[in-house]
Amino acid sequence: MVYIAKPQGNRRMPQTSRAPVTAALLVIGDEILSGRTKDKNIGYIAEYLTGIGIDLREVRVVPDVAEEIVGAIDALRAKHDYLFTTGGIGPTHDDITADCVAQALGVGISQDERAVAMLRERFPNPADLNESRLRMARIPHGAALIDNPISRAPGFMVGNVITMAGVPSIMQAMLDDVAPKLRTGTKMLSVSVDTGGLPEGAYGGALGDVQKAHPETMIGSYPNFDGQRFRNQIVVRARHEEPLGAAVRDVEAMLSTLHAEKKA
Repeated sequence: MVYIAKPQGNRRMPQTSRAPVTAALLVIGDEILSGRTKDKNIGYIAEYLTGIGIDLREVRVVPDVAEEIVGAIDALRAKHDYLFTTGGIGPTHDDITADCVAQALGVGISQDERAVAMLRERFPNPADLNESRLRMARIPHGAALIDNPISRAPGFMVGNVITMAGVPSIMQAMLDDVAPKLRTGTKMLSVSVDTGGLPEGAYGGALGDVQKAHPETMIGSYPNFDGQRFRNQIVVRARHEEPLGAAVRDVEAMLSTLHAEKKA
């Protein structure tokens, strides 16, 4: 069985670049590292970015410790076109992401009137917009705001750092808002080929030979165990259809040969 993976949804497409555009994701929060909260954002962001032509190359998870957050921001934003962060922009004392982004980029941070106006939409009673909630209006200087239609507390983008909420539904809405403003590269095409029951050990060496013959592609083998047996798929990825198709044909020919030898 063969299928081509395609981007999902009808999103507005940002400007496309010929060169690959790369990104990193920094997940911030003690609750992730302790296991109390199960991350649901990494896979979503990876699939979303792949669909618009941005390669997610690296993911890090750090605790709510300023030195570690700042260090990770410095390292990741220097290596990639974009750095996405999730978590740590709420109203409590341990929500320190905005301060850490400002520190890493060497800019000031203060209450942003644009963000305050957004929060007033959610909390029209002045008494409800207390000091804790106003923490969510502290934005690094020079940042563009990212809309949050769910709870109104915005994310922000400053430099190449894109800071979003950790709550999955809010993060997804923020990603939809910021994505059309980003530079993207040529989308990665993907074809999956079922191995027809062949185990990885049967085709591992031959698959390596196929990869060497097609350096413009990335070929991987992915086993799945359903509790009774393995069902393996070989995934071929490339940015252009011609090298992708050539590699897929060689993978299929290799599998056919191995199946024939098995029956003989």
